[in-house]
Amino acid sequence: MKTPQLLSLALVLLLLSAAPAGCADSGRAESPAQETPAAPAASQPAQETRAPETPAPSESAPGQSIRTNGGEVIDLARLEHQDAAADAAVYYTSDIRPEAMISLYDALGVGLTGERIAVKLSIGEPPASNYLRPELIAGLVQSLDGTIVECNTAYGGSRAETAMHYQVAEDHGFTATADFQILDEDGSMTLPVQGGTRLSENYVGAAFEDYDSYLVLSHFKGHSMAGYGGAIKNISIGLGSSEGKAWIHSAGSSLTNPWGGDQDAFLESMAEAGKSVSDYLGDQIVYINVMNRLSVDCDCDGNPAEPDMHDIGILASTDPVALDQACIDLVYSAEDGQSLVNRIESRNGLHTLEHAQQIGLGSRSYELVSIDG
Repeated sequence: MKTPQLLSLALVLLLLSAAPAGCADSGRAESPAQETPAAPAASQPAQETRAPETPAPSESAPGQSIRTNGGEVIDLARLEHQDAAADAAVYYTSDIRPEAMISLYDALGVGLTGERIAVKLSIGEPPASNYLRPELIAGLVQSLDGTIVECNTAYGGSRAETAMHYQVAEDHGFTATADFQILDEDGSMTLPVQGGTRLSENYVGAAFEDYDSYLVLSHFKGHSMAGYGGAIKNISIGLGSSEGKAWIHSAGSSLTNPWGGDQDAFLESMAEAGKSVSDYLGDQIVYINVMNRLSVDCDCDGNPAEPDMHDIGILASTDPVALDQACIDLVYSAEDGQSLVNRIESRNGLHTLEHAQQIGLGSRSYELVSIDG
């Protein structure tokens, strides 16, 4: 090969070797998966993220969510039985103060009538139960000129005997709030149970019929036997005489021994006893549940477990099944309600609502109507 040709070839090879290494694959399409974008400089602000068009729970449009007394926002869509088309209305406020009790009662639009209005509540077992305090309920009770009523228990404790029961009422401040009466201090009367499968009659206090209408104030909470306590329990076990309590617990087999019966039979008997009360009073009974101090234990426990969930609010309805179901749904939807959910499910407590709806005491479907501004 001639020298000029050798020089030309050497020059070409030299130029090729000097080309940038990154261009060696410039003829191939680079896979996007292999491309790693550079991280932004530390001083560069993060890219702004816009909120979705659908409001977050804390920003839901009015009527789509409620705020609890403890500050949690709960979407109505999370309440399993909430239905805007339901016949039963349940009114709600997060405000747990005396004036809110009156406002919620007024929202029902159903004024109780008659010369004698009974207010059924639990005055609580000493020394430290979570009963509704007199200062919370006094304004509403006094506005109705109501008489607070109770029945003796079917077990030991401070409220099993009439004289002791009156003393507890005084000690807890109820006799200073309004007139007070133990409905079964003179024994029992019976109410027929229509459509029951466990009971044909229900035993209530003999003075039950002396009142024209009833306001049922219930502290919603857990219960060691029923799973939960609310409106249905208050008009069944609560209005049951000492004999009647044993009758319900034993599913109609004993007026003296409340222990050892079948669990589902007991729950069904509660629903049936409650229906006998509802049937007797017709539209002269309304219900308010207060969801505070939400212990897994009931007010019949003098040393209940300390609540580990926040307060919810107050609810009211003319339908005890809808009211209790709304409270249950709120517990199930709450971020800190698991202990109470466990208590309810461990006693099959939802079966009370199932049977109550089946026999016609009320409806589990409801529209939740907040009166909060």
